[in-house]
Amino acid sequence: QVQLVESGGGLVQAGGSLRLSCAASGRTFSSYSMGWFRQFPGKEREFVAAFRGGGNTYYADSVKGRFAISRDNAKETVYLQMSSLSPEDTAVYYCAATSQLALRSPQNYGYWGQGTQVTVSS
Repeated sequence: QVQLVESGGGLVQAGGSLRLSCAASGRTFSSYSMGWFRQFPGKEREFVAAFRGGGNTYYADSVKGRFAISRDNAKETVYLQMSSLSPEDTAVYYCAATSQLALRSPQNYGYWGQGTQVTVSS
């Protein structure tokens, strides 16, 4: 069992930056691949970024070059640094953990945080 708690969401102006954190507890954090997803009102959760346990990172095209995922295994925390934010990034952001190989599909993740709201004003 893995428990995930996101923090760092809030209100930011367009062009600004925000860093989300996801603190994990439970089973060995380093053995999981970690992902960030976001959900717009009335939409399915969509992939944002993932950090494979072995070190590779993956990004959705919509955030590539603006967002960066990182992890600190000692602190059992994964981060999402978001820059050049636009109102189109407004969503609830979730972190998730998986032991599966495919990282872009939310169905492959067994553990989820409660989500944190990110609102970007124009």
